[in-house]
Amino acid sequence: MLPPRPLLAGLALALSSTAALADARSLDIVAPWEITGADPATSGYVFGRMRVAETLVDTDADGRPAPGLATRWHQADDGLGWRFTLRDDARFHDGSPVTAEAVVSSLEHALAKPGILDSAPITAIEADGDEVVISLDSAFAPLPALLAHSTTLILAPAAYGDDGQVTEMIASGPYRVESLAPPQRLTVSRFDDYWGETPEIEHASYLAVGRGETRALMAESGDADIVFTLDPASLARLSRHDRLDLHAEPLPRTIVLKTNAGHPLLDDDRARRALGLAIDRTGIASGLLRHPEAAAAELFPESLGPWHLGLEADAARDLDRARGLLAELGWEANGNGVLERDGEPFRLTLRTFADRPELPLVATALQDQWRELGVDLEVAVGNASEIPSGHRDGSLELGLMARNYGLVPDPLGTLLDDFGSDPDAMGGDWGAMGWSDAELADWLDSLRHEADPDARSELATRVARRLHEAMPVIPVAWYQQTAAVNGELEGFSIDALERNYRIDELRWAE
Repeated sequence: MLPPRPLLAGLALALSSTAALADARSLDIVAPWEITGADPATSGYVFGRMRVAETLVDTDADGRPAPGLATRWHQADDGLGWRFTLRDDARFHDGSPVTAEAVVSSLEHALAKPGILDSAPITAIEADGDEVVISLDSAFAPLPALLAHSTTLILAPAAYGDDGQVTEMIASGPYRVESLAPPQRLTVSRFDDYWGETPEIEHASYLAVGRGETRALMAESGDADIVFTLDPASLARLSRHDRLDLHAEPLPRTIVLKTNAGHPLLDDDRARRALGLAIDRTGIASGLLRHPEAAAAELFPESLGPWHLGLEADAARDLDRARGLLAELGWEANGNGVLERDGEPFRLTLRTFADRPELPLVATALQDQWRELGVDLEVAVGNASEIPSGHRDGSLELGLMARNYGLVPDPLGTLLDDFGSDPDAMGGDWGAMGWSDAELADWLDSLRHEADPDARSELATRVARRLHEAMPVIPVAWYQQTAAVNGELEGFSIDALERNYRIDELRWAE
């Protein structure tokens, strides 16, 4: 027997109300990184990850360049020009079409500010029908990869003020900005006129929370649905919660020590190599990071192909060799076991930050391990901004940080920024400091225009080996991205290049 009509109507109303509530349920994301404003030059990574804004070139699941707002591209025969053909159905959040003129304007704004495009020899960016034409003064093979970087997000003309500054985030992604409250909060809603597949989740929020313990508590309490970047202790605790799913993914991001190679204690590569030889990477990876495979004797993980040298982390520690190198430089242990030279102790300050909760732990381990070598290391935990500011004013001695060599789908983009192709340059904020190498600069220049895969592989290996020999930055461990996820969410995955939180691929379990 069928239920009475009033009861059927009530059930239908209840079901429709439940569906509406599920559709309106906000997806709440928590991560460490603050939002400094609407400009992609400073906060583009947040808007890209939250699927608000898009780039001309995207990446596929394997990290290779793939169509984004451009459906295809090709390089001129002389190597001095690239043409990018735009998709014809993309619109900005204000309803205006994504035209070649709008893309050109956005890229010109990006080029005028410090960013990844600085490393490309661009002479002009022009519109030609539905194509964007980029002219160069020399061949530059990795240009499409650079155009996948978050500083090159494409915004609508209305996003810019008369002075060229970004006043509002108006882009073309599957989500549009509802509210922006720097430095912590962003809320977005589904953009129903998106050119691609419509997301199932209608509303989402992003909250920047610097303290790892607080982020873990938010996952534990249910105040957040996805929490990124968790310390090992929190991961162990959260693994006992049935309603949470834990995820980890190896990334082309390396925990490194940035050295001031112009400092009188560090200006000889033997000193930097000695510090590297004194690090127990296997102990740090196993005991602190809880990922033994993360121990890194070199900058680049295996996923980066020819940039990876295949060095064994277990063989990378040699205290006797480290002591010998420092003895060659005139260092001798005093009565307290601290190395001295001409009455001066081997004393350095290492700066790091707690936004990535594992970094202070690693810094403390380095302090203990280098004490065994005779190095007196002071650890200062502050803000991430103190490392680039210390680079610029020359006050930085050592900086412990995590550097992503997969910021674009070709490590060359990051390396050009970090180590430059100018032998007289100091290097980038997150790269070399007080160090340069003319031969390495030549190899990087060759990689700019070399198209032959075998030749590119050989050059990549040369660069990786030279960086390992000179150690302007010292590798410690390869990074694992971690996340705690509400068990009611389906379709979650981690982007190894950290470009995309893939929220448009998520859905609530029925």
